[in-house]
Amino acid sequence: MSVRYLTAKLAQQIDEELMSAAGAFSLDQLMELAGLACAQTLAKVYSKEKFPRVLVCCGPGNQGGDGLVAARHLCQFGYKPTLFMPKPGKKDIYKRLQAQCSNMSIPTLSSTSSSETLPTLSDALLTSDVVLDAIFGFSFAPPVRAPFDTVLPLVAASGLPIVSVDIPSGWDVEKGKIPFAVKDVKGQGDKETTFEGLEPDVLVSLTAPKLGAKDFKGRHFIGGRFVSKALEKKYQLNLPEYPGYEQIVELPRVGGSQKL
Repeated sequence: MSVRYLTAKLAQQIDEELMSAAGAFSLDQLMELAGLACAQTLAKVYSKEKFPRVLVCCGPGNQGGDGLVAARHLCQFGYKPTLFMPKPGKKDIYKRLQAQCSNMSIPTLSSTSSSETLPTLSDALLTSDVVLDAIFGFSFAPPVRAPFDTVLPLVAASGLPIVSVDIPSGWDVEKGKIPFAVKDVKGQGDKETTFEGLEPDVLVSLTAPKLGAKDFKGRHFIGGRFVSKALEKKYQLNLPEYPGYEQIVELPRVGGSQKL
């Protein structure tokens, strides 16, 4: 039986149940396991010998928190991560995760104004080997707003391999790629162009894959090994077996499944 692809509503429902009194997980625990799975996915596909320099792009929400955890683990794995956070999260958990990265001497790109964001990112992309996309999660719906309306096209144009977390940034969680207008980073003034989101080479879906990723053509992993057998059965997730102690499992390149 094929793995189930989740709608945004169902993904949110499962998250809430995991953190309920019955599920008994804290947000910190789920984020730690999710970030570890992201780091392991990148390390499995891109070796530190050939791809040591990882640009970890973090959004302001929980997705960005997963990226911060992943950066810390990648550093422990022997990679050289750099954080890019054009709009850092304001919650206490985000600040603590950022402090943990600082304690490990993981550099954070800084820009004092919005006009410096693109040049800072452009320079970082030139000195990176792979990008970890932890910008938008399953709660995102187009259009992309500033500063990410210029950040995403620049990352896409870099030609670097990209590992996306949960859903490629810029994709609709249920409908997948939907063209929308963004600022033309190569143009002048307020000129706009059409953009469909990032085109990652690798995707790591947390808990279970999302409906918008059912047509994803790259290497697709499931991570976040925190779903109990009872929860899997309740929501008919049909998850594949994780191998041994691995935190991730790769999916075969097959079609999607049912929608709730």
